[in-house]
Amino acid sequence: MSVEREAVVHRKLVRDRIPEIVEAAGRVPATRVLTVAELVPALLAKLHEEATELGLAEPEERLEELADVHEVLSALTTAYGFTEEDVTRAAREKKAARGGFSERVWLEEVR
Repeated sequence: MSVEREAVVHRKLVRDRIPEIVEAAGRVPATRVLTVAELVPALLAKLHEEATELGLAEPEERLEELADVHEVLSALTTAYGFTEEDVTRAAREKKAARGGFSERVWLEEVR
């Protein structure tokens, strides 16, 4: 006699190996492949999710959460048709023109 497990609904983009990991845990994942049109909105939602998790992370969890944000940004870079070099160059140019964040400047107001 099998025990019917309750479904946990996720409806979100996950890493490629998650279905395999779920199956190894004895669960049955229901998946589909996103269309090209669905990919960018799903990646943007994932970026928000991962950024939130980073903001809530304990110090010992931060590197892993930063890696998750990095992976999503890498996928967005590809989805938008850019390369990592394109992004690095644009970041370098923007930093040269507007600065970075190393000086910790907080703009309180402008009159």
